[in-house]
Amino acid sequence: MNKKVKKPKVELPIIQLLPNLMTIAAICAGLTAIRFGFQGAFSLAVLLILIAGVLDGLDGRVARLLKSESEFGAELDSLADFLNFGVAPAFLMYLWALQDMRSAGWISVLIFAACSVIRLARFNVGNKSDSTVEDMRFFTGVPSPAGSLLVLLPMFISLQWPEAPLIPDSLIIVYIIFVGLLLISRIPTWSLKAMTIYGDNVKFLFVGFVIVISALLTYPWITLIVVDLVYLVGIIWTWRASKKPDKHT
Repeated sequence: MNKKVKKPKVELPIIQLLPNLMTIAAICAGLTAIRFGFQGAFSLAVLLILIAGVLDGLDGRVARLLKSESEFGAELDSLADFLNFGVAPAFLMYLWALQDMRSAGWISVLIFAACSVIRLARFNVGNKSDSTVEDMRFFTGVPSPAGSLLVLLPMFISLQWPEAPLIPDSLIIVYIIFVGLLLISRIPTWSLKAMTIYGDNVKFLFVGFVIVISALLTYPWITLIVVDLVYLVGIIWTWRASKKPDKHT
């Protein structure tokens, strides 16, 4: 009888697993956001989605810094994006405002979630394809993290002005579907990865960053409202800018 040859055990430095651990932490944040949504603690739920967004922005960069990129990590990150930015925000909107319009409200949730997963699948295929040449200055459609903040805009408005008249449920449903369609649209949106800044202006960038973080910590809802509105206006500006040739090409 042939004895099975034992494969040698491979030791991995724990630090190499840090990006995947960050992604798993983001998944935990997204799931816990849904839990807080069921409990009616929407402020905490939004905070957890923001934390998931920060972790999503860092895990890939940490992986490249540590040279620990892998197909497993890429797939895990994509699944985390769908949960945190496609499922959790839509669930929160349903639990917050749409339970009285169960059928229509749930349909809008399904549409948003489906658009999110389609957008992620298209992005993944585009990354793996060598045949497509795109302008690196822009994303195609609204990225999932940005879409998650956009779809929560009615909730931000209500949390900022709780005594204001309620936003009609039908309008919220239309808005959720609208944001979902932005995800899968061909509208160009600006990519931060391609943005550059002159060295002399770095100090102003740092100051601006401090101002935004301070505003977010002090006046979270009005800051998120402003960020969403600026982003929506920026989509129009980016669409016009995309028609101009890139001076660096």
